[in-house]
Amino acid sequence: MNLRTLIKDMEINEITGSADVEVAGIAYDSRKVKAGDVFVAAKGEKYDGHDFFSDVVKKGAVAIVHEKAVSSQYLPQFPISKEGSEGGVVFISVSDSREALAYLSNTFYERPSDKLTVVGITGTNGKTTATYLIKSILEAWGKDVGLIGTITYLVKDRHYDAPHTTPEALEFQAVLNEMVSAGCSHVVTEVSSHALAQKRVDYTSFSVAVFTNLTRDHLDFHITMEEYFRAKERLFKELLLKDGTSVINFDDPYGRRLISELKTLQQGAANLRDSKTENVMTYGIEAGADIVAVNIKNSFDGLLFDINFNGRTYNIQSPLIGIYNVYNILSAVAAAVSLNVPWDIIISGIKNMGSVRGRFEKINLGQNFLCIVDYAHTEDALERLICAARELIHQSPKSRITHHTPRIITVFGCGGDRDRGKRPRMATIATKLSDYVLITSDNPRSEEPMEIIKEIEKGAVRMNYTIEPDREKAIQKAVETAAEGDILLIAGKGHEDYQEIKGLRHKFSDREIAEKSIKKKVNIGR
Repeated sequence: MNLRTLIKDMEINEITGSADVEVAGIAYDSRKVKAGDVFVAAKGEKYDGHDFFSDVVKKGAVAIVHEKAVSSQYLPQFPISKEGSEGGVVFISVSDSREALAYLSNTFYERPSDKLTVVGITGTNGKTTATYLIKSILEAWGKDVGLIGTITYLVKDRHYDAPHTTPEALEFQAVLNEMVSAGCSHVVTEVSSHALAQKRVDYTSFSVAVFTNLTRDHLDFHITMEEYFRAKERLFKELLLKDGTSVINFDDPYGRRLISELKTLQQGAANLRDSKTENVMTYGIEAGADIVAVNIKNSFDGLLFDINFNGRTYNIQSPLIGIYNVYNILSAVAAAVSLNVPWDIIISGIKNMGSVRGRFEKINLGQNFLCIVDYAHTEDALERLICAARELIHQSPKSRITHHTPRIITVFGCGGDRDRGKRPRMATIATKLSDYVLITSDNPRSEEPMEIIKEIEKGAVRMNYTIEPDREKAIQKAVETAAEGDILLIAGKGHEDYQEIKGLRHKFSDREIAEKSIKKKVNIGR
């Protein structure tokens, strides 16, 4: 693609050099630059792309997009591209490198989202399960569906590792383009607050935007809940197609705020005939939502409930467990309704979707207690998880319990180099709602595990806990402690198959450790 064509409608402050050159690709990581690439210099968490101009020029970059001012005395160090001659570099000054990266990526891959129906899901909790539910419904409808999320990226039958919940703009548009080539008609993607703040999904055409909830998380990045919310709302206010639908949790305080702000925006834009905010569909358990769940029955076998919508009642059955999964199902139903999926297909898609890896995932190896692995790593998610377990214990048949009152045993830790404020809060939740807690390490990253644990311990409200910094030993102790009828919750890492310590990722799976420990216990019992 010609550079002049690539940057045709991009907001540019200044161009130094001739844009009449051919572009082979785009890169934002100086280590990955190849001959013929456009290099977009942006500031990352650890490095700043503006510091690597010499490296990318040596590798054959034909253009450098930058937001920091480049001194005129600095430019002579590089061969500037000139009209009618080969070689040289074009310097393109922009106000926002990340927005430029999103624009260039979308244009380079020929605007793939315009050829797809894209459903974006944002919120603190529930995104992953909601994406799989929507995917299941759309596939029951006979559609080829791509998925981008925390666990994996799915392009029909092809699986890719997911280094980020939402990839960088370049990879995001590349995956969308691959989905178009593979024949996908629909894409369901998690949209993280980081991605929205860093404009990774800008210039994507979203047909449906889903808001699950907003609770404390990622404040190491966003600093305040207000900034966290402002990042989330971009999906609805700036990126949703004018005729797209906003699907919002009516029961969540931030959801109601978003609904109010969209209505205000609609009134202000009425004279401009902007229909972006006209299509808002709400869901919840409280009266007042468009789609309401009633008659909820939660058991070890799953969920049964009714949905009231437009004066009609629909019966829902799902193998998922817990009230929080009622909300996930409702969000998926609302998204499907907005896409005009028939109700019989919606009901079938929900019923046939199995468990999601690391999301209230049961480990059943014949033991006489229930073991659950879950990704809960925020205070709200942990509370939902423990409350779901408490519901199940209350519903346990008396005949199952032969010698003691069933307990909830919770294993959890907190990640290093992340929001420190949630650490004591999670301890408060765990010790208050569980019968016994093992506080351990999660992904300590660059921090010392015991220093993290000391901060967690400050929030304990009862002395019903044990500290075991070695996560493997903590899980082993929890399994050894679990008795008949108990529910053991291993929270925090879910689907992750590694533990990050001092910058290195070591192979580690909560599920594998739990399975190994349970097998040992069951065999000894025999």
